[in-house]
Amino acid sequence: MESSGGVVYRQTNSGLEFVLCGRDIPRMWCLPKGTPEKGENRLQTALREVSEETGLQVRVQMYIGDIHYQFLRILDNTKVQKTVHYYLMNAIGGDLSKHDHEFDEVGWFSVDDAINLLSYENEVKIVEQGIALAKGQTKT
Repeated sequence: MESSGGVVYRQTNSGLEFVLCGRDIPRMWCLPKGTPEKGENRLQTALREVSEETGLQVRVQMYIGDIHYQFLRILDNTKVQKTVHYYLMNAIGGDLSKHDHEFDEVGWFSVDDAINLLSYENEVKIVEQGIALAKGQTKT
């Protein structure tokens, strides 16, 4: 199974900030991502999913990498192998308040807060890679 998503950032006066998506029950923070619709490629999926889940309009800057994990699908008790492909993106418009119903809240977080809040270690590693790439993009 494959999904695509984004590490979305913006440059502020206080430094880089990243978007995380949160759920209340169970409490968790993660990156926006999702599965392709029929006929979509990885990049198209990432753009659509990030836009839907965050309410933002984004521009892709580059491919970061992917993560692999497995989980047990409760519906049919099947072990699923999953790969998620991540792109570095910057916000060019939109509004976080327009995020879809999948998450209870979506917000901008400083580098340290984003790293500390993320619920999954493999997403922390992707964000760390995204931080290094974003810093290279924002040098003046």
